[in-house]
Amino acid sequence: MLILQRMAMATSSSFLSIPLLKTSSLLSPVKHCASSLISTSSAMATEAQISTQADKLKDAQMEVADKPEKVVLPTNESSESLITIRHTCAHVMAMTVQKLFPDAKVTIGPCIENGFYYDFDMEPLTDKQLKRIKKEKDRIIGRNLPLIREEVSRDEAHKRITALNEPYKLEILDSIKEDPVTIYHIGDEWWDLCAGPHVEKTGNINRKVVELESIAGAYWRGDEKKPMLQRIYGTAWETKRRDHRRLGQVLDLFSIQNDAGGGLVFWHPKGAIVRHVMEDLWKKIHIEPGYDLLYTPHVAKANLWQISGHLDYYKENVYDQMNVEDELYQLRLMNCPFHILVYKRKPHSYHEFPIQVAELGAVYRYELSGSLHGLFRVRGFTQVWYQRCIRVVLDLTEELLLQFGFNKYEVKSLYEARESSTSALRDALDDKGWSYQIDEGGGAFYGPKIDLKLRMPLEGR
Repeated sequence: MLILQRMAMATSSSFLSIPLLKTSSLLSPVKHCASSLISTSSAMATEAQISTQADKLKDAQMEVADKPEKVVLPTNESSESLITIRHTCAHVMAMTVQKLFPDAKVTIGPCIENGFYYDFDMEPLTDKQLKRIKKEKDRIIGRNLPLIREEVSRDEAHKRITALNEPYKLEILDSIKEDPVTIYHIGDEWWDLCAGPHVEKTGNINRKVVELESIAGAYWRGDEKKPMLQRIYGTAWETKRRDHRRLGQVLDLFSIQNDAGGGLVFWHPKGAIVRHVMEDLWKKIHIEPGYDLLYTPHVAKANLWQISGHLDYYKENVYDQMNVEDELYQLRLMNCPFHILVYKRKPHSYHEFPIQVAELGAVYRYELSGSLHGLFRVRGFTQVWYQRCIRVVLDLTEELLLQFGFNKYEVKSLYEARESSTSALRDALDDKGWSYQIDEGGGAFYGPKIDLKLRMPLEGR
């Protein structure tokens, strides 16, 4: 079986002019539409400069050497330098927040694949306050403050953090095994525990390509029993205009309505047309080689999910059960138990094999509100499910991804101690000629699987 990560696609206004309802071919408009949906801008800024040496991820203060050469803000192909910029941006943002909101407590601020974020223990932020933070952030960058690396003993670090009354940083310090520990200062006004690396000065960052995008809630350490923090997301290239959440509103494609609940997507007429054409393409690609399509219920008796094992393994991510005539029912978590019931409805002859069925099935997961993010992380979504020979599934998947411009993806084979099933996956990947990584022990509770991880347009590759 093949598990595809959920994905959301950025879009542009150009696809609205495509005569989707008049064309006689499904493939050409979708392919044209996809080229607009997936295209990425090459208009990266060329002025921001950072300190590098031989294109390695180094901090300018980590070694005594000749002054590193200045290079322009990296493109998507030089991600190590981009990590350095984003890391520094997270620190500048934290300094900005504490300057504007002195009672805010800092926690962590990592860079992530498409930007960076920082979590704060503070009162909920508003969009108006986010604009204030953006303005002050730009001012700090423009002051060209130096970033200074300092090594101190654990005792000294503990003393300084205690003086600042930063309880989360004390907890982080307790988890650091190294001694001495590293501190980074921005000028003489703000500092944080950090291993680096960073740019030499804040002025090395081009303010025009740093954007603070959104505010979300997040539990400390991901534990809902711990305090809810305010998370500010940012990015370090010009992606705001292509953010799918913004485009969903501007182009009137979809919305998420607070009155209905977070993470539940409403497709508007224009978005529904695009979705209809994409689903028709998916059906066409599967029907031609002989697949049968299924439609199965959105809810079933809870005992079915108990038998399949989903309730035990995913109990933290399921909605509460419903009592119907003294029996408990559960919203659909996966499609596979329903497909097994369809198979079991009658005896089968070996002449019928391989049985080829597929479904675009809606499933529902209870995701914490702080983790919801546009179409990337939702509570209701459509899951593709196949039952057929593994190699054929890989071919179909590749064909569908290519229609939308995805030609680069990371393949992982997640193994469990079930040698016959694992060998079948390995043989299919080898026969396909795909390179892949082995993740020992990474299989699902029901067995080994193959993961395809796609890089989205706003991640740059």
